[in-house]
Amino acid sequence: MDPAAAATAPAPDRHAAEATPGSRPRAASLRAPRLDPYWVAGVLFVLFTALSVCRHRRMLTMSWDLGIFEQAIRAYAHLQAPVADLKGPGTNILGDHFSPVTALLAPLYRLFPSPVVLLVAQAALFALSAVPVTRLAAGLLGRKRGLAVGIAYGLSWGVQRAVDFDFHEIAFAMPLLAFSLEAVVRRRWRAAMAWALPLVLVKEDLGITVAAIGVVVLIRLRGTRREPNAAALAIGLVAFGLAFAALAFGVIIPGFNHDGSYDYWTKLGGGDGPAPTIPADTAIRTLLWLLLPTTGLLALRSSLLIVALPTLGWRFASHDDHYWGTDWHYSAVLMPVVFIALTDALTRARGSRRPWLRSYADHLPGAVLAAALALTASLPLYSLTEPDTYRVPASVRAAERLLDRIPDGATVESDVGPISRLAGRCRVLWIGDTRGLIPEYVAMRTPDGKGAADVVEDARRLHPGTEYAVLGNEGGYTVLRRVAATAP
Repeated sequence: MDPAAAATAPAPDRHAAEATPGSRPRAASLRAPRLDPYWVAGVLFVLFTALSVCRHRRMLTMSWDLGIFEQAIRAYAHLQAPVADLKGPGTNILGDHFSPVTALLAPLYRLFPSPVVLLVAQAALFALSAVPVTRLAAGLLGRKRGLAVGIAYGLSWGVQRAVDFDFHEIAFAMPLLAFSLEAVVRRRWRAAMAWALPLVLVKEDLGITVAAIGVVVLIRLRGTRREPNAAALAIGLVAFGLAFAALAFGVIIPGFNHDGSYDYWTKLGGGDGPAPTIPADTAIRTLLWLLLPTTGLLALRSSLLIVALPTLGWRFASHDDHYWGTDWHYSAVLMPVVFIALTDALTRARGSRRPWLRSYADHLPGAVLAAALALTASLPLYSLTEPDTYRVPASVRAAERLLDRIPDGATVESDVGPISRLAGRCRVLWIGDTRGLIPEYVAMRTPDGKGAADVVEDARRLHPGTEYAVLGNEGGYTVLRRVAATAP
């Protein structure tokens, strides 16, 4: 072997090599080119960016989340409190979810004030998370199998669903989880804990995930006398994660919340009537989607799956059925866990004394990649093969011209569609949740079967005593301008 190539090859996992006859993972790791994880991430970045930006250009925003985060990051960029008026006038976003990590995007947003900055940053973070996944798999399984696992991760349904869902703070969790778990498998305990610690700044529930990573480290330390301080550090990580989660839930978020509480407790409580619970078939279906096409169920042989339990726990315990299934972005943080657990399990299975298990492990990376490619035909990235994805319809151009007539700094009440064109330059409030504040403009999609006059009537019902006139009705959207306000 060329000495230069050997010097740049990923470091093999000594314990995995010892567990495999003939030290195949060690030899494979020495053959794996060092740049493979980075070109995989580069290709994924291009794909994710194209998907997100093309959807934005066609005004296909799916929810108000992109606007909420843009309002908060815009405030950070101007050194102000992260107020997101879409959650209610004057609402500090830290009283909704504790995600101060999004402030890292403020300098970029200050330079390029556009929601596209958020979408591109998310694409970069998701793509970055593929580096440790691919690098670990290539180092332990060989180049071909490593590339299969890395590409399958990037194309996994959980990642694609999240990229398709505008923007969310969990994008920051993806590389942190992936780098942390890579270090766990390689028995680099301090690195694993260092990557895990910032997760508490991504979202309040991830403190419990940090504790779970500490538990996994403790499990892997059993029976070894090396690094005597590692166990103490792992115990400290468990304590830190649980303590910070309790602090976020009980003190930090209520301190910023206008009601002095954590609003999402209601999704776990029963309320006045019987609360819905997740049906058994839905839970089984979600678990199968999580483990079968992604890992062929082999990840069940890895202790790393413990890290997925906190996220699955709050989702399945919730009374909100949006959390139960495979839609939206809720499964994204589970993808680094299951794919690195797959690599861990494959390394061990290839050293098994059972021939069928060794054979299954040898063929599984290719099967997982084939499953990811097949499923992509029904997932968001497939739209990149369709010419219409890159065309901006005339109706969108017309709607943008109409929204441009709203002056900068105006107060606008809006539904989902116009938010992505207004949140960066206007004070945007959610339709029906202005809490007594009378907006200067109302912008919304014209309801099917109705016209601008119906939108005017809806505005009158929302704001009794206030008169609105139609500013324009184009591209399927209607904009109203306040013309008079009288005492009710």
